Amino acid sequence: MSSTAILSDNRFDAHTWPDHVERADRLQAVRAAIRAAGLEAQLRPLQPVPASEKALLAAHTPQLLRRVRQLSSYGGGQIDSDTYITGESWEAATLGAGAAVGAVDAVVAGASPNAFALVRPPGHHATPGRAMGFCLINHVAVAARHAIDSLGLARVAVVDYDVHHGNGTQDILYGEGRALFCSTHAAPFYPGTGALGEMGEGEGFGATLNVPLPFGVGDAGYARIFAEVIAPALRRYRPGLILVSAGYDAHWSDPLGPMTLSVSGYAALSRTLLALADELCGGRIVFVLEGGYNLSALGACVVATLRLMLGGDPGPDPLGEVRVKEPDVAPVIAALRKRHPLLQAE
Repeated sequence: MSSTAILSDNRFDAHTWPDHVERADRLQAVRAAIRAAGLEAQLRPLQPVPASEKALLAAHTPQLLRRVRQLSSYGGGQIDSDTYITGESWEAATLGAGAAVGAVDAVVAGASPNAFALVRPPGHHATPGRAMGFCLINHVAVAARHAIDSLGLARVAVVDYDVHHGNGTQDILYGEGRALFCSTHAAPFYPGTGALGEMGEGEGFGATLNVPLPFGVGDAGYARIFAEVIAPALRRYRPGLILVSAGYDAHWSDPLGPMTLSVSGYAALSRTLLALADELCGGRIVFVLEGGYNLSALGACVVATLRLMLGGDPGPDPLGEVRVKEPDVAPVIAALRKRHPLLQAE
């Protein structure tokens, strides 16, 4: 089997806004970190193509697509105080969704054991009908719907470890029993969603698993959540593919996030997910880049993840850990075990 696939494109850099925290520097820093780590020769580059209209409409309303495309064609502007569009944003956003779809195609077909879509702008805040939170198109949700609707997978899982709740992904998949959405996120925090009691509706009831965490949780707390909540839920659900909304803004140095994960802590989460993919779905796992706004931490986290995906050691943590007392996550775990269907004894 060939190596880990990586899907990215310099055209993502054209979507950028001066002095905005979500700008072209982010992917440039990731590329530089990959080169410095000597990983380029080990990865299998795949050229992404823009997602089809059919794939986009499986996650978004025609009105949203029209608004983003038109505003981009006019040269851009502000969607809201956080979210901008440039003349190149439509191409970048649809190419990002296409990269996520292409990564899924490569992994499901067995062409690569796993894949990482290095994309921007991020996507997990984009709802069916609204662009928000830096996000225009929801790449991971488009990819999840593609896996279900076009590739025929019976069940997929999305695990979102970005510091912010993936409200858009939740909204798109909320009534879908064939897609499990798991989110670990700081609470209360932007965008204000992701309460423990939000568990899906209709056929999707029980297929949304929110883990709202108090500010300051770091390596130990996240490791416990993944061992005692995320892993049991995935084992109970048994997906045929795991998608990861890979946001690295829960790192202790991130300018936007209030959490204290280290690069090593993030690597431990990715190692857990890779092992679960091996156990549950033949190793089929796709990472899709979301947040992460300290450039050094972002590059280091992506490099550590890729090293693990390639079957190696994540390497040293160049930024180290922050020595603070973490809040107790036991009450969150207890509440989830009491209320969530996937965590209750059969």
